[in-house]
Formats: sequence, C-alpha cells, structure tokens
Amino acid sequence: MFERVRSRVRRLSVAGPETAQHDSGRLSVLFLVENASVPTDTRVWSECLALRDAGFDVVVISPQGTTHDSEQFEERHGITIHRFRMPYARGGPLSFVLEYSVALWRARRLARQLARKRSFAVVHAANPPDFLLLAVWPMRRRGTRFIFDQHDLVPELFISRFGRTPRLLYWLTCGLERLSFSLADVVVSPNNSYRDIALERGRKKTEDVFVVRNAPDTSLFRPRQPDLELKRDKPHLLAYVGAMNAQDGLDHAIRALAVLSRKRTDWHAIFVGDGDAAAGTRRLAQDVGVEHLVEFTGFLPSPEVVRVLSAADICLSPEPRNPLNEASTFIKIAEYMAVQRPVVAYDLIESRFTAAAAAVYASPNDVEGFAGLIDELLDDPKRRDAMGRVGRARIVSELSWERSKAALLAAYDRVLGKSSPR
Repeated sequence: MFERVRSRVRRLSVAGPETAQHDSGRLSVLFLVENASVPTDTRVWSECLALRDAGFDVVVISPQGTTHDSEQFEERHGITIHRFRMPYARGGPLSFVLEYSVALWRARRLARQLARKRSFAVVHAANPPDFLLLAVWPMRRRGTRFIFDQHDLVPELFISRFGRTPRLLYWLTCGLERLSFSLADVVVSPNNSYRDIALERGRKKTEDVFVVRNAPDTSLFRPRQPDLELKRDKPHLLAYVGAMNAQDGLDHAIRALAVLSRKRTDWHAIFVGDGDAAAGTRRLAQDVGVEHLVEFTGFLPSPEVVRVLSAADICLSPEPRNPLNEASTFIKIAEYMAVQRPVVAYDLIESRFTAAAAAVYASPNDVEGFAGLIDELLDDPKRRDAMGRVGRARIVSELSWERSKAALLAAYDRVLGKSSPR
C-alpha cells in the first residue's frame, strides 16, 4: 500500500492538479486540528509522519499549547506547523462555544493565508469540533478533497459532560456532525464502533470509511529498565497516563485509590497528563486523603512517559461507561500494553477489544470493584507479568502503528482516486 500511494502521489504531482503542488512538486496536505496542539496530539502527528514518508508535503494548523508547542510557527521533521492562540474552555457549554468560535475564526484566517500561496490536494480535519471543514470550504472549488478524521463522537461527548441541556447546543452538535459527514469525501475512524456510526448516522458508503486505529510507536513504547526511584520507596507503582478531562474518569481513579488505601498503602501512584479536570482531580485527592500517595506530573514528553510506564506495576484506565466512552478507543491502553504493563479498566466494548487478556475488567462505574482488582493484581506478580507479555505481543502483532498506517494510506489512495469534488 505504501508504494501504491507513493506511485499515485508521484503521478498526480506530474499530471494532477498543478494548484495542489508545492514548489517541491509534491502534493500538499493540510491538517486542521483544534482539540490539541501538534505534535502533542500523537494520532495526528503519527499520521503526518506517515504521509510525509509517502511523499506528501504536509502542513498543519493547530492551537498553541499552554506549556508546550507554544511557537506560532515551526518546522519539525519536514512538517510545517502553524499555530493559533485560543481560549481553552474550562467551564460550562458557553465556554466551549467561545473556544470553538475563536478557533474557527483563527483557523480559517490561517487557512486562507496558506491558500493564497498554494492549493492543497487534501484537507484532513480532525475533530472535535465538527465544523473545521467549514474553515476551508472554498478550497473545494479548486479541487481539494476532504477527509474527516473522527477523534471523538461530539454529540456523545456533549452528553457525557453536560447531559442534553442546553438542548439547542446538543442539537447543534448533531447537526454539525451530519455536516462534516456530508462534506467529507472519505472518513477515517479509530475503531469499528465509530465506523458503524459513520455508516449509519453519517450515511457514508462502506468504501469511503476506513478504520485507522490509535496505536503507539513500538520502537519508542517498549519496556525499559525500571527506574525504582519513581516508586518513592514503596514496593509498588500505579500509573495513569493521558488526558485529564471530565469524561476521562479521573474521579473514579482517585476514589478507587482511596478505597485501596483503607486496606493497604504499599503503593505510590503517578498521574501524567493535563486537562480541564486536572485541578479538580488534585483537590479530590486531598479531599479523600490520598494526596500523600499520589503524584501529579502534568504533561510529559513521550520518553518520560515510557520511563514512568516501565516502572509501573499496574496501569489504570478508569473511563466510566457513558455513550462516548463505550464506543471509544483509548490510546493510553495501547501504550500501556506496548510497554508490557497489565491494565485495570472498566468493562467497555472498545477497551476490551483493545486490551483483551492484557487487562482485568471491573463492572462499569464500580469504584470498589476497580479498587479490588488493583488489590488482587498487586498480590499476583506472576499474573501481572503474564498479562504484560500478552499485551506487548498483541500490540506488535495486531495493533501496531504499521497496520494503522497501511489503513491510512488506503484512505488516501481512495480519496485521491475520487473525481474532483463539486
């Protein structure tokens, strides 16, 4: 598939729309991202590198990070990144309306500036939100194809955070999702649950929807010699790595550790990541009396994440059951498995598909059951070791990024082979 796409890129670069070529003669791809800065967004960054290797000239528009990715312009590993400032939402629905409105305006302005200098063969928009393709709508008149990359199910995300009120905003999320599906020539989904929604709710054709799973780089995410200092003189280390937003279940993890602490305190826990629930999670740790057992590092680069995971005895994936999490694939689980760590998770459809026998599963939203499984695994090192080896083997053989990259390139082969959009 890699050589087939490279061949198509070379052929179109010579005979295809000249307006979609950069000065280098390569076809240009524009990534639109709002939910996270790039390259911190590991899924987008992996896709960018794969397309660069396939012969595309890759340009990214993303927000600036607060503690990293703060430069407005950067060239990294042959990929051009333009970043815009935006007010990250930290409260209720109206704060997201403000964030998304500012992001749409600034992303559209950057896209227009770039379009004056070149045209793009493909615009690849990663949600949330679901209206990024509106920022580049005029490009369709110049033959640009559109890919909609489903990172989240935004209507379900809205419900998981706010319920169905305000109803007007909920129905707006549904309408914008339908708009993105209708604008997209090809849809990229992270798992089969999302693919089914693209086919049913989005009314896309089977041949226009591709599953590109979230997958770690196994050359980086692999077990290393554990740094025992991270255990803070305790026999065991528990680890959480990932986003810290309302839907991610940080409150479940902290409450489970509080339950565990009433039975044993021979463990230290490290939470790596940031998000709008980070401050509340720290306060909750104090409220339930485990602040002396829990460490919050904030965002860490990937090599430091691997260092933490390599020292961990058990990794946590505490996402509660709700319409969003039931259908979502969490990259943290795959990263845990790649570093050969056993996982404790709630029994959700896509979490079980990813981890299989590399995890133990508590009944959804059962904090005491979650704590009980951690307790059981801490007392069973042989089982932990076996689960870790099963997980690493599953990632390498079935769920590696190499497989996901092949699916991504198939999606690009499809979108470039389609007739020019109207």
